[in-house]
Amino acid sequence: MNEAVQKFMEGVAAKNPGEKKFLQAVQEVAESVMPVIEATPAYKKAKVLERMVEPERVIMFRVPWVDDKGEIQVNRGFRVQMNSAIGPYKGGIRFNNTVTLDVIKFLGFEQTFKNSLTGIPMGGGKGGSDFDARGKSDGEVMRFCQAFMAELFRHIGPNTDVPAGDLGVGAREIGYMFGMYKKLMNEFTGVLTGKGLAFGGSLIRPEATGYGVTYFADEVLHQNGDSLEGKTCVISGAGNVGLHTIEKINALGGKVVGMRDFEGAVYDPDGITPEKLAWLKELVFKRTMPAGPHGGYLHHYAEKYGAKLMPDKKSWAIPCDVALPTACENELDLNDAKELIKNGVKYVIEGANMPSTNEAIEAFQAAGVIITPGKAANAGGVATSGLEMAQNAMHLCWEAKEVDEKLHGIMRSIHKNCVEHGRDPKTGKINYVKGANIAGFIKVADAMVAQGVV
Repeated sequence: MNEAVQKFMEGVAAKNPGEKKFLQAVQEVAESVMPVIEATPAYKKAKVLERMVEPERVIMFRVPWVDDKGEIQVNRGFRVQMNSAIGPYKGGIRFNNTVTLDVIKFLGFEQTFKNSLTGIPMGGGKGGSDFDARGKSDGEVMRFCQAFMAELFRHIGPNTDVPAGDLGVGAREIGYMFGMYKKLMNEFTGVLTGKGLAFGGSLIRPEATGYGVTYFADEVLHQNGDSLEGKTCVISGAGNVGLHTIEKINALGGKVVGMRDFEGAVYDPDGITPEKLAWLKELVFKRTMPAGPHGGYLHHYAEKYGAKLMPDKKSWAIPCDVALPTACENELDLNDAKELIKNGVKYVIEGANMPSTNEAIEAFQAAGVIITPGKAANAGGVATSGLEMAQNAMHLCWEAKEVDEKLHGIMRSIHKNCVEHGRDPKTGKINYVKGANIAGFIKVADAMVAQGVV
């Protein structure tokens, strides 16, 4: 870190002690944008970065609910409204036992820049709870979602804060929360995105993050005179983002040979073909088989298709040309990076929020591996949520092809902005991490300067 970044981070750390993930996210951005701030007196005078790292509002609340045994359970709920300079707060709700204020703040901070990159007027926010739906009945999930919304409803609205899904929050949870919001407010409005098609959802929304990751990867490879055609790819995660990433990689001629869930990794050298993927979607989305001891499903895939099951291993142990972390934060550390580099990886396309540690990013860059940050490559989901908001506001429903074309165009635009702000004028090489951070920062910073000290 240079002196200016170090001094800034010391101040942030003093105000946010122990919040390691939030500090990690802030440091990554600060290292990229500090030269821009130092060269722009208006940004420096307005202390835009000092204000960006302070949430505009933090809401924390208890969520009491009754389980199927009639016993009262108490969880903790959060909503961090990070920055509204360019639009209403927008960001997902995460239900997972790992959720803390630190996690929600880091996600909200990342979301601010991600939303800025989409070009759609959306500010940054994030929410969630330490509730975990695994092992819960539908009735328990419904009662929890209703209790959660019974507090959250007073802090959100279509022109204030529009939550969506995230880890542990899919169509089922969004539906339960939307129903409760509608009952409490006595109005039908597009206050949540990721809704079912029957009540205001958008076509392509479930696929959007995975499709967007692949569209972005395709742009990156073409930028480097390459293509996904014939490339060996490995992903992490076996959920919505990962499975739809596989779908689009197959469509563009690539081959996914490895993935991972709670129980470990699976290696299929023949590739997860469209036929295999269809079976896997049925397994994961419709829960057609019981989960394993740790909540995983991929052992069923390995048994059916003769793939190699690698218990307690990560996908990054599998040789590949393109690695796509699509699960959760810090899932790819320095040791994983070294293993991927040793095995000849050429591209790392982040499909999750901050999935690589800062040390892993530095290792990839030092080895000449092209790495693109999640705030750029992962932005397809929130971009399509923005398109859902537009459809709700106009009381329209666009065809799938139209939504997909708009999504593809947004990912191309994000890539273009990353290239513009990340290209080294001397070498011509592109630092996608730097480019994404600067491009996202400038739009928010300009809006903050224009609106005064608020």
